[in-house]
Amino acid sequence: MIRSAACITIAALLGTIAPAASAATWSDSFLGYRWGTQFREPNNTQDVRKHVLQFTHASGYATGQNFVNLDVLQSDKNDPLSGGGSGATEFYLTYRHQLHLGKLLDKDLSFGPVKEVAFTGGFDLNTKNTRFAPRKRLVVAGPTLKFDVPGFLDVSLLAGKEWNHCGLGSPACPEAEIGFDPQLILSVSWGIPFQAASLPMKFQGFLNYNTPKGRDYANVKTEAETLMRTSLMVDVGQVAGSRKNTLLAGVGYELWLNKFGNHANAAGLTKPGINTRTPTLQLEWHF
Repeated sequence: MIRSAACITIAALLGTIAPAASAATWSDSFLGYRWGTQFREPNNTQDVRKHVLQFTHASGYATGQNFVNLDVLQSDKNDPLSGGGSGATEFYLTYRHQLHLGKLLDKDLSFGPVKEVAFTGGFDLNTKNTRFAPRKRLVVAGPTLKFDVPGFLDVSLLAGKEWNHCGLGSPACPEAEIGFDPQLILSVSWGIPFQAASLPMKFQGFLNYNTPKGRDYANVKTEAETLMRTSLMVDVGQVAGSRKNTLLAGVGYELWLNKFGNHANAAGLTKPGINTRTPTLQLEWHF
């Protein structure tokens, strides 16, 4: 089932990219890999080792831009698939589209350090073959401020609405399908190239702060959630005399607090596994 979901996801992803690519004024696509040993999962007391394969595409056109990211996350046995035996596999797809309002209206909307105002909309989809069997569906929309920096720095305030699934059954999940309350998401993303002595480098990542989204499957209040993934990358291809921005390698860090809005259980006790703090090793091949 998860293999079928992956095929559908990749087909939809390629269908999204193809029309935009023909009119693109710029584009960047890469295959990435990251690895860490201290990932955590809610209600799991064990550290989890994960291998993550990543496909990312970003492109711009006359009045906006597209961003697509697909992560395929393979856990070790400490995060087992349904039925046990080996680690779970997760697919997580993110899509965002920006309309640049200044270009669309042919007006200069810049002010202070802000060079453009945009409207962002998009969605997140995921599936994972654990007993919990999540099927996240998140839609978001809201304004974005685009800052005048080398590379990019975007700050968005998005309204979000999530639907999800729990396969544990009662009493853990009296309701298998749930629509959470609307929430606000403060989202910051950045990619800043710079030189350190003779080394071409890039500081990149994103930070999302999500407000509480009501009650969960067990009728327990969710808490505010923070997710940051950031990395410091070296353009090793350029250092080796190859083309710029082709092969990058570096180290990263993931901070995830109150993962998925989890905090306490029905008895009021703090759940294990809700906070991730893990360094990562990362590679990117741009094409």
